[in-house]
Amino acid sequence: MTLDYIDVGPGLLRVRHGGNGPPLLLLHGHPRTHMTWGHVADLLSPRFTIVCPDLRGFGKSFQPVDSEDSRYSSKRAKALDCVALMQALGYRTFAVAGHDRGSYVAFRLALDHPEIVTKVAVIDSIPIIEHLERMDWRFARDWYHWFFFARPEKPEQAINADPQAWYSRIHPDFMGKEAYDDLLTAIHDPAVVHGMIEDYRAGLTVDREDELQDRLAGKRIACPLLCLWSTKDDLEYFFGDPREIWRLWAVNVTGHGIESGHHVAEENPVDLANSLQRFLSEE
Repeated sequence: MTLDYIDVGPGLLRVRHGGNGPPLLLLHGHPRTHMTWGHVADLLSPRFTIVCPDLRGFGKSFQPVDSEDSRYSSKRAKALDCVALMQALGYRTFAVAGHDRGSYVAFRLALDHPEIVTKVAVIDSIPIIEHLERMDWRFARDWYHWFFFARPEKPEQAINADPQAWYSRIHPDFMGKEAYDDLLTAIHDPAVVHGMIEDYRAGLTVDREDELQDRLAGKRIACPLLCLWSTKDDLEYFFGDPREIWRLWAVNVTGHGIESGHHVAEENPVDLANSLQRFLSEE
C-alpha cells in the first residue's frame, strides 16, 4: 500500500491505496481513521485495488471551514471529495463500502453519482432520516451522543478534557498497534475532535434535509446495494431487519448479519472481507 496526500479541491485527503483489480473505496466511521480497514484491505487487495482515505474532518485529512448548518461537513461534501479522489487516482467508476458514519457517505455517493458508483455496501447503518423517524426512548438513551454532539461547544469540551476516558473502549487488541497509535493521535487533536463532531451536527441538519428532499423526489439507488450489520451490535434490536428499510431507498438490496461487535472491520475482518468479495464478484 502507498500512503499519499491527495488534493481534492477544498484540501488534502490522507489516503492509503494499492492492490490488484477493480477499484474499491473503503470509508471509515467515527472516531476511526482509514487504518480501521487494515486487515480487510490486506485480505481484499489481491483481487481489488483498495483506496482508503481519512474523510475530511477525520484523521490527518483537511479540516473543512465551519458554517451555521455544518454544510461543509455534510455527507454530500464528503462524497464529492471521494469522487475527486478517485478521479485523481485514475478511476472513472468504482465500488464503495462504508461503515458507520462512512456508510452515509457511501449512500450519498451512490444516490448522487449513479453514473460513477457500480456497487455500494453499507455496514451498521440505515439512512439518518430513518433513524430519526423510527427511534424511541431506548434509542435516545443508548445513542444519546447523536443529540449531545449536535450541541455547540460542549461536546468538544467534554472529549478534550480526557479523550481516552471518553473513547474508553478503544484498545489495540483487534486493530493492532499501528492503527491504535494513529487513532490516539486523532482523538488527542482538538481540531480533529471538532471535525468529527461537525459530522454529527451535519447529520441532524443538512444531511437530514438532503435525505428528506431525496425521498420527496422519489430518488433511489439503482446499483446493487449490500446491507451488512453486526449481530452483537444494536441496529437490528432497535430497527428490525435493516434490509427492509434499505429497500425503501434502493431497488436491489441483499445482505446479512455478521457475528461481531460494532467495529466489524477490526473484530471480524475475515467474514467482512468474504462478504464484500462475494458481493463485488457477482455479475
